[in-house]
This record gives sequence, C-alpha cells and structure tokens, in this order.
Amino acid sequence: MCNKQSNPDTSPQAQEKREEARDLDKDIAIADRQLQLANTRANAQYNLSIAGQIQRQFEALQRVAKAWADSTIVPTSYRGNIGNCVIALDIAFRMNINALTVMQNLYIVHGNPSWSSKFLVASINTCGRFTNLRYRKRNLGKVGKVKYNTYEWVQKEGKKEREKTIVVKEGDFSNVDNWECVAYAVEKSTGETLEGDAVSIAMAIQEGWYTKDGSKWITMPQLMLSYRAAAFWQRIYAPEISMGFRTVEEERDVEDVNYEDVTDSYSIPQQHGASGQDTKTQSTNVEDAKDRLRNRDTRQQEAVKPKIEMP
Repeated sequence: MCNKQSNPDTSPQAQEKREEARDLDKDIAIADRQLQLANTRANAQYNLSIAGQIQRQFEALQRVAKAWADSTIVPTSYRGNIGNCVIALDIAFRMNINALTVMQNLYIVHGNPSWSSKFLVASINTCGRFTNLRYRKRNLGKVGKVKYNTYEWVQKEGKKEREKTIVVKEGDFSNVDNWECVAYAVEKSTGETLEGDAVSIAMAIQEGWYTKDGSKWITMPQLMLSYRAAAFWQRIYAPEISMGFRTVEEERDVEDVNYEDVTDSYSIPQQHGASGQDTKTQSTNVEDAKDRLRNRDTRQQEAVKPKIEMP
C-alpha cells in the first residue's frame, strides 16, 4: 500500500490566497513593531518628565527608608515608621546632611516636626556664610507687675462647645530679673554685623511662655533666652536653614494642652420611673468622668515634660 502525498494546490485562486496571508502577516508584524516603538518612546518621555523623576525618586526613597526603619539605632519616632523615614531622608537630601543627623534632631512635639535648638545653632555656625553665633545679654532690672496672656476655655453664648480664648491677666514679678538677650553674627561676604530681635524675660511673661505649666523659663532662663534669640535671628537672616520648622522649645511654649469637656460625656439618663438601673448608670458615668479627669491631668503633666530620645 503506497502513501500518497497531497500536492499543494497550484491553482491561481490558491496562490492568490497564500499571497494575501503573507501580506497580512507582514502588516501584523509591522504593527507590532510600531506599537513596541510607541510604548518605548512613551516610557522614555515619561521617565524624562517631572512626574517620572518624582516617581523614581520616591520609589528609591522608600527602599532606603525601609532599611532605616528596620534599624535599632534610630529614634523611636522613626523606628518601624517608613513614612517618617522618607520625610527625614528627603529633608537630609535637601539640606545635604546625613540622614541620621536629621532623625536625631527633628522631634515630634504635639504632632508637629520641630528642630532642636542646638542643631539650629550648629547649622548656622557651619553654613559658611556667617561667623559663629554670639549672644549679648544684660540685666534690665526687675520685671515688676506685668500683664500677660493666658488661655482659658470659655463657654460662649449660643455655642455648645467651649472655645479656647486668650485672657489677659496681671501678675507681680518683682522678684524676677528681667534679662535681655540679643543674638548676632557677622556676614562674611559683607563684614556687616547682623543682630536679631531682643528677647527678654518680660517678653516671655507677656507671651505666656514663662507662666505655662512646666515652663523651663523658670528653671533655666539664660539657656531659654539663648535658644529663643537664636531662633529669632535665624528666622530673619537665614530662614532656609530651618525649612519653616519651629524649634522644640517654641513648639512647647505655644502649644496649649487640649481641653476635654467631661460634661459632654456625662449625661443624666432619662427618668422612666424609680429603677435601680438608672441610678447605676448615673453612678457609672460619674466614675468614668472622674477617670477621664485623672487621665487628663496625667497627660498634661507628661505634655510639659521634655521628651529625650536616645539614638
């Protein structure tokens, strides 16, 4: 039995169909190459665009930040927190300094990032534009009676919640020395002596820094004067150094402890007759209110204590 091989159809119609198929395959191949070239060109244009560069930089920052977040030598605010590490790395690249230096000197006070004053002074001294920062202090005598600002929570008419309101009070500080401090430095390019605004104990009292609970102005006034005078000087002559952040001492002085209205949580149950359940509920609410008051006092004491983070 012989195997018969089928011969290809050599008719003109068959040849025409085969040619059409080959032309179609060529068109498809050309379209595929054009699509690949278009995708490559679009990717290249995106990579060169601002959006593409930001995306690549952000992805690189995330990879680097993960290594920092896994480290045990970084402060607790950055340990295990990739987001905080990304921000610290971005600031370090902008300031051209070491990332660990930023993490060790950028504190979180009441949710706001703040520089340590010693880091701010060091940045001014090492920027190369000025001589080292110096301080001129003098005693202006006793403070005497001074009107100062403080905050109180006031229930205003027509409003349900209390509002934090500035209240002016008068106090006798006749036993307090009114020291004044002025920070200054010489600009190397011009030789001009640049002086900052004067900071005094009287100013600290008037602004409410001195009378704030747990204030360091009472226990270490000279150091606080130097820190605040340096911050004033930097904000006038070199604001780019702090990148808009306040110092830790400034943040603690201006931030007031949040108020919690216990009466909002304490509600007397409706009377549905003499029942022991209503009395029990009221007693429980009173005890809960007392617990919240005790917890609030504890938080206030902790809020005024300086937080020291060891690397």
